[in-house]
Amino acid sequence: MDQQTYRKLISGQGSPLVGIPVRLLLTVLSWPYALVVRLRNALYSRHWLAIQRVDVPVLCIGNLTTGGTGKTPLVAWLARLLRGKGLRVAILTRGYKAGRGVLSDEPAELAAACDGAAVIVNPDRVAGATEAIDNHDAQVLLMDDGFQHRRLARNLDIITIDATQPFGYGRMLPAGLLREPLSGLRRAQAVVITRSDQVGDERLSQIESRVRRFNPELVVARAVHAPIGVCYSDGSESDLATLKGCKVFAFCGLGNPDAFFRTVAACAGTLVGSLAFNDHHAYTKQCLETVYDQARSRQAELLVTSSKDWSKITPLIASPPALPLAYLPVEVRFTTAGEKLTSLIERELSGTIVGL
Repeated sequence: MDQQTYRKLISGQGSPLVGIPVRLLLTVLSWPYALVVRLRNALYSRHWLAIQRVDVPVLCIGNLTTGGTGKTPLVAWLARLLRGKGLRVAILTRGYKAGRGVLSDEPAELAAACDGAAVIVNPDRVAGATEAIDNHDAQVLLMDDGFQHRRLARNLDIITIDATQPFGYGRMLPAGLLREPLSGLRRAQAVVITRSDQVGDERLSQIESRVRRFNPELVVARAVHAPIGVCYSDGSESDLATLKGCKVFAFCGLGNPDAFFRTVAACAGTLVGSLAFNDHHAYTKQCLETVYDQARSRQAELLVTSSKDWSKITPLIASPPALPLAYLPVEVRFTTAGEKLTSLIERELSGTIVGL
């Protein structure tokens, strides 16, 4: 079952004759998973499972759900913030379908976006932290997608919540998208509601109210993923205005492809079509041929993908490509409480890094 079919199924879309019995089965399967998660969290919270500390502060950016909640742009923002203060930063990531030390899609995207920050790929975050300190003399560690990795102690937990699908249909995996119950918010110090421009103010207020029910002390910020330009396969760049007169076909392999397509549609003159692959999709030349064929059938003038996908398709692009090909680099921009989040980070680090 592909990602889009699965999401439609668990969200209640599609045929009830198939969906209802399958959702009942998935609900039953979610019970042992939920039990294990709750037990594991309880063991860590009671210190019956060991939590290991390292000699430098650790800031964790994570989430409660599977799929794309916008962690990577936030990690990049935080790395640039700390690098701007003259600190040596290392990013710890497990690297989806990557071996130790190998950059897959998200780590490669981070490496490109965080020039000067070491990116350490290791499923064992404690070992990765040791490597970052010993080999890169890191002063601050950023743990990407590490909220559920509790063995490495952290100074600060920041949770990303996607405004377009905030709570994973309210059910644990595999019946929903929750990795752990919403009560996990009690371990966090901050929440960033991402893609906040894609829903209304009333919806944003509801999300904020719900997270504060679990943790009233949270710093809650709202942010958007703002495209900052267009980067083409020949190495050239242009501003977003060039898309306004263009027929664009978009494709991606992201956890939340619809959010990306809405972003492209807002920038393009006409979005003539789109194609979603599964998250972390392993592209082949045949995949690109499929994209080209669909784009040509819709008379597209330009293909646009995400920066995460770009790192994987670059080796497959012919010169010249069958159609002009580009990606949209994005950055996090805060619409509310960005200063509060920055102050929280600085306050936490001021007690651990001399001179900050």
